Parts: sequence; structure tokens; C-alpha cells
Amino acid sequence: MTANDQALSPPPVRPVFDAVTWKEIAHLLGNLPLALIGFTYTVFMVATAGGLSVTAVGLPLLACGLYVSRQLGRLERGRARALLGVRVAEPTPLPGPRRAGGFFAWLWAGVKDPVGWRTVLYELVRLPWGVLTFTVTLAGLFVLWPVLPYLVRGMANVDRAMVRSLLSPSDELERRIAELETGRGVVVDTAAADLRRIERDLHDGAQARLVALAMGLGLAKEKLLEDPEGAAAMVDEAHGEVKLALRELRDLARGIHPAVLTDRGLDAALSSVASRCLVPVKVAVDLPARPAEAIEGIAYFVVSELLQNVSKHAGARDAGVEVWKSGGRLLVRVSDDGRGGADPRGGSGLAGLAERLRAVDGVFLVESPEGGGTVVTAELPWRDRA
Repeated sequence: MTANDQALSPPPVRPVFDAVTWKEIAHLLGNLPLALIGFTYTVFMVATAGGLSVTAVGLPLLACGLYVSRQLGRLERGRARALLGVRVAEPTPLPGPRRAGGFFAWLWAGVKDPVGWRTVLYELVRLPWGVLTFTVTLAGLFVLWPVLPYLVRGMANVDRAMVRSLLSPSDELERRIAELETGRGVVVDTAAADLRRIERDLHDGAQARLVALAMGLGLAKEKLLEDPEGAAAMVDEAHGEVKLALRELRDLARGIHPAVLTDRGLDAALSSVASRCLVPVKVAVDLPARPAEAIEGIAYFVVSELLQNVSKHAGARDAGVEVWKSGGRLLVRVSDDGRGGADPRGGSGLAGLAERLRAVDGVFLVESPEGGGTVVTAELPWRDRA
């Protein structure tokens, strides 16, 4: 062969039965025996648990059966990773009885486990598919070997699609579970902090004043006959203490849930908050109706906290509050022309507001360049008032 012939000759043909193809063949041949085991177990488990569902052992048996189905799915994911090269993440493990909130909550979580039920569906549909793939692959090894690699690749791709669709965890579901678990913890921590703050304010403020008031009235009672003028002065002083205690209780109640918010809605309540701000605030509320009480209360709390930050830290000359509805969301924007530089990542009160909003599927955005003022936008889900 001349040099020209060598230059014009095609490159050597790659063998069609390479390592990937042989792995796919092994996977397809293993489908039938594993499908028989999985199908038999699944039918027996569902029939037995369903027949005993009217008894006390039916639901625990079903929960245990679905847990074993989870393990079968784990086995199939491992086999797919080894032989088909499918990278499927493992689903989140089910919580134990203590984390789930008790035995019955754990039992119900096991009964409605979506991962276990998708594995049940996978085992049911895989038996006829396993018979088909085993038969075609075995026959192809003897009589269809010229086209066997193409048949194997096509059937293996179907297997890959089944594993991804039925045995892979839902990314959106996993994300939502993680968000809800985090949000639940934030709500619990926030409620506990609010209770501690209320207890502290009552103990250090109104309670202390009422104790001093009781002591003063007791001394005035003793002096009433001996020194009427001194007793009158003490009663007058006690009257002033009563006014201060009432004012502190009123401020505390306003911080929990102001009466004006309940009676007149966000427009009047936010105007009242703005009037107490040390910076002139322009309030614009454009809502077609009042949202649910919980959403309304969170919006009020967010604006109140942000305006306190404007008064204490912003160094602003003017501020503005805007509230409106867009689609299915309630939007709140608080802006000022202060020094800027606010950063919720610094562990400040802004971080607490962001966590509280995330707990109810809200969004919290802060734009605060140095020297350019601050614009905080809060987005809450809109729910109609019952």
C-alpha cells in the first residue's frame, strides 16, 4: 500500500460492542429477575396492607412496606448509576417519630410518602418492560447481533428515562420541604422572641410602675388621718404613675397589634406610624380590598420596623411608604434619602425581617448604596380576608 493509499484510507472502525454497550446489556438482562422480585413484593405488600387497612395494623404495615419500597428504589438507583451512568440524587430521608411530631404524625408521613409510592409505580410498570428487554436482548445476542447495539441503546435510554422520572426526587418538592422546615423554625423562634419581649416590657415597665403605685397608695392610706395634705400629694403622684402605666400598656398593645389596624386597615395604621417617625414620611396605599389579617399584620410590622431604622440610622430628610397589590402579591416599598449602606447580611434587624418574610413565602430586597439612600421592597403573598 502506497503512502497515498494510506492517507486516503478511513480511520479504523470503533467496535460497536464497547464497555458502555456491555454494561447496558447487563442492565437489560438483569431487569427481568429484579422486576419479578420487585413486582411480587409490591403486589403482595399493597394487597396485604390494603386488606388489613380496616384493622389497627393496616396503616403501620403499609408504612413499613413503603419504607422497604424506598430501599428497592435505592437499589435501582445504584444499579442505574453503575451500569447506565445515570446520576440520580437520593431523596431526603423520612424524619423519625421525634422529629415528625409523634408516632401518629410519623406514621401518616410514611403512609403518604411520595418517594415510596413512585417506587411502587416503578415496580409495577417494570415487569412487562423487563420481560420485553430481557427477551429482545437475549435473542439479539444470538440472532440480532449486527443491530443489537442500537436496540440496546434505545432500550437503555427508556430505562434511563424511567429512573429519572420515577426514582429521582422532585427538586421543587425537596426545595419546598427545606424552605417550609426553615420557615417553621423561624416562625417558632420569632414567636418565642416576641413573647420574651412582651414579658420583659411588662416586667420592667408597667408591672414596676403598678408595684410602686400600690406601695404609694398604701403609704397615703396610712397618712390619710395624720397628714391629709401629704396623703393628697401622694395620691396625686400615684395618679401620675397610673397615667404613665396606661401609656406604657397602650404602647405595648400597639406594638403587638394596633387597634387602628384592626378597625381601619393599613392606610390609617401606616399613617399613624409615619406620624411618629422623626423624618417626614409620605404614605401612599393603593389596595382594592383589605388582605388577610396575618398578611396585613406582617406588612404593618415591616413598615414599622423600617421607619424606626429610618429615624435612628438613616440620617434622612425625607422618606416614603408605598403599598399596592400586583397580581397575587402585596408589595411594600419603604425609601429614604439617607446615607445608605444598609446590609441585611450583617445580622441586623433587616436580617430578621427577611427571615420573617421568607417564613410566609415572601421576598425581601434591599438596595442601599453608600450615600445613595435606601429602598427596601417587601413582597408578600396576597390572601383575601375571610
